[in-house]
Amino acid sequence: MKFFVVSAVLAAGTGAAACTSSGATERGALGGAIIGAGAGAIIGNNTGNGDAGQGAGIGAATGAIAGGVAGAASDRTNNNDRGYASNRGPDGQELIYDRNSDRYYYVDRRTGRTYWANGEYRG
Repeated sequence: MKFFVVSAVLAAGTGAAACTSSGATERGALGGAIIGAGAGAIIGNNTGNGDAGQGAGIGAATGAIAGGVAGAASDRTNNNDRGYASNRGPDGQELIYDRNSDRYYYVDRRTGRTYWANGEYRG
């Protein structure tokens, strides 16, 4: 019975994690909590005093922290591609916010041309 409950929770949580539209930090924390809870319940049930609930709680907390940290690192990497995290263009140019496009761009010092933070020609 316990195995069925843990499996159902893992399946539902995995589906919810896949459907979130937020960043990788949230998806990582949610996925880590779900996997950690499942692993903790199994380990807690099979070791010590056999308390699956306590193992699930500890596993969920640990998994959420680990998943959140991994997801945040992924968010930072993705944001660097867009230029948001560093606030600089590829050659150190200052990024300028374009309100109409809701994007950042920079001016190439050599040519005077403008490019989006991801390197695409802006015009």
